[in-house]
Amino acid sequence: MRTRSRILYIPFAEIGITGGSPEAVGIPAKSGGRRNQAFVEDITLRLGWRRLPLQVSKNGISVGRMEFVAPAVGMEFESYDDAYNYYNCYAKEAGFRVRVKNSWFKRNSREKYGAVLCCSSQGFKRVKDVNRLRKETRTGCPAMIRMRLVDSRRWRVLEVTLEHNHLLGSKSYRTIKKMSAGTKRKSQSSADAEERTIKLYRALVIDAGGNGNQSFGENEARSLSDHLNHLNLKKGDTQAIYNYFCRMQLTNPNFYYLMDLTDEGNLRNLFWADARSRAACVYFGDVIYFDTTFLSNKYEIPLVAFVGVNHHGQSILLGCGLLAGETMESYIWALKAWSSCMSGCSPQTITTDRCQILHGAIEEVFPRCHHRFGLSHIMRKVPEKLGGLNNYDAIRRALTKAVYESLKVSEFETAWGTMVQHSGVGDHEWLRALYEDRVRWAPVYLKDTFFAGMSAARPGESLNAFFDKYVHKQTPLKEFLDKYELALQKKHREEALADNDSRSSSHELKTRCSFELQLSKVYTRDIFKKFQFEVEEMYSCLSTTQLYVDGPVIIFLVKERVSGEGSRREIRDYEVLYNRAAAEVRCICSCFNFYGYLCRHALCVLNFNGVEEIPSKYILPRWKKDYKRLYIPDPGPGDAGAADRVQWLNQLYRSALQIVEEGVISPEHYRAALQTFEDALNRVHLVEEKKE
Repeated sequence: MRTRSRILYIPFAEIGITGGSPEAVGIPAKSGGRRNQAFVEDITLRLGWRRLPLQVSKNGISVGRMEFVAPAVGMEFESYDDAYNYYNCYAKEAGFRVRVKNSWFKRNSREKYGAVLCCSSQGFKRVKDVNRLRKETRTGCPAMIRMRLVDSRRWRVLEVTLEHNHLLGSKSYRTIKKMSAGTKRKSQSSADAEERTIKLYRALVIDAGGNGNQSFGENEARSLSDHLNHLNLKKGDTQAIYNYFCRMQLTNPNFYYLMDLTDEGNLRNLFWADARSRAACVYFGDVIYFDTTFLSNKYEIPLVAFVGVNHHGQSILLGCGLLAGETMESYIWALKAWSSCMSGCSPQTITTDRCQILHGAIEEVFPRCHHRFGLSHIMRKVPEKLGGLNNYDAIRRALTKAVYESLKVSEFETAWGTMVQHSGVGDHEWLRALYEDRVRWAPVYLKDTFFAGMSAARPGESLNAFFDKYVHKQTPLKEFLDKYELALQKKHREEALADNDSRSSSHELKTRCSFELQLSKVYTRDIFKKFQFEVEEMYSCLSTTQLYVDGPVIIFLVKERVSGEGSRREIRDYEVLYNRAAAEVRCICSCFNFYGYLCRHALCVLNFNGVEEIPSKYILPRWKKDYKRLYIPDPGPGDAGAADRVQWLNQLYRSALQIVEEGVISPEHYRAALQTFEDALNRVHLVEEKKE
């Protein structure tokens, strides 16, 4: 059988299909006979940047089984009405209704430039708007599309959520009723809109049943891959990036950036880190949060950020970048760029949103790293994923109890099984996938993973985006670069003030416990307050008893009175392992690994056994007041090589940066810092003079 290929380009407005069947527009239906398959061509309809395959026979287009193409990021429409009518037609086929959630207009011309169309079941009615006689139909459904008027004067789809959290109805059909003249005019208007919708519908019809042609999924993936091959920069963005990097290199000598270009020279991925971020990574790069919130939620800027936590428990930026898409290649490139910038630094723990593609990238770049899914991200999605279920409140309570109150794996498994069985959600796709990933997000499975306070293992705790208050969905790149510097300045000022506060003032003691006095001399103010709370809560522990002995290891049972549901108080048991010979104490709550300091239960056991000082292994250097001054590498004997000189440069820069950060707190600090630099330079000159 001879085949040949050609490309047919048809813009949206010129398709002009108004009928409902293939025959109505001169397209014969597929008969399945050999005569129609004797000579086949591949034709591609180009829709904006999309390419959709159709089979064409010698006698015409063989359409076969019709399928409506679902919305996808990158679709473009000639007008807002075309986009709205397309989504409305798609909704009818899928079995739901559409409403406009948001619209954005230019201030002067009142021209519409952005909109969000959503399922009619999105959100929840306010209490005062609820009509008691009508059944509530909203379920908080997440299905939506977000679109924007782009430079080409077309409307482009920027974000798509296809999943619904409720049952979909049957496909819509037109009912015939007696109607008034006014209603008839309204109906005629609807018919015009429907005809326009059908034009778009026909533009997106593909052959799903032909022989030898590609499926839509494969072709769509290729088109999407082409679209995500480079950053979607707006006019002026490239110049803004260039100006920012030039300014940073002039004012920030240790500034680092890396660009990933396509074969055509387009910017695909971008990474940068300033001097402070590079210095902070040496001290606080053991636990990081790779924040992809803005990328995965389809913000205007596809920003990713590497975030750590400093010795005050404050979030700090360790580098950030812009990625072309949520692909394995982009994630691997970003992780390698960060590691290269940080001199091959490999973190102990990385927390991310729940994403299998990202998990694969981390496994490839950091195979020894513990990759965990952020619990707070998962719990925030519960209303969206489960809100449409009839017994949602009961499921939410059962899920929360299983996640936060299970101390043993068996308790979690039992609680989860009971929730699934009683609520009848065994076939719920999101819950089933969540359960399969439980070893990467459920606290009861993560007790051997060190989080340095970034675990969010308690109710109400969360991992927030570093630039959360500075970026919204429509923030353009040029505006972000200005806000980026403001955000970092604010964070650096907060850290410098906390440093000064921790060193210049003594901590107020609230008990007579020797543990409190011991760490008040060591910890920074913010970390000490968290530990101090654990010391105070020792008094809520009712008893400490010995359960059994296994050689040098003793298992203790600590009973604590805790808050239950409502205002009830209940007693909970905590098992604590204690080994006097090894100076080891471990509680089943794993507070030390989650937060970096001992819990009230472990402190009770130490106190019970007459221990007056916390063992040094449980006083982490990363929480100490003078942590940044503790580590100074030994240059070693002999002549220095190139690698040694790079290491010296980095260490000297970090040391000088500490003086700079604290030298801007006040005029007195500034004068002292300036005098320190002058004295240091004179001492360095003396070394050279002695050699002569």
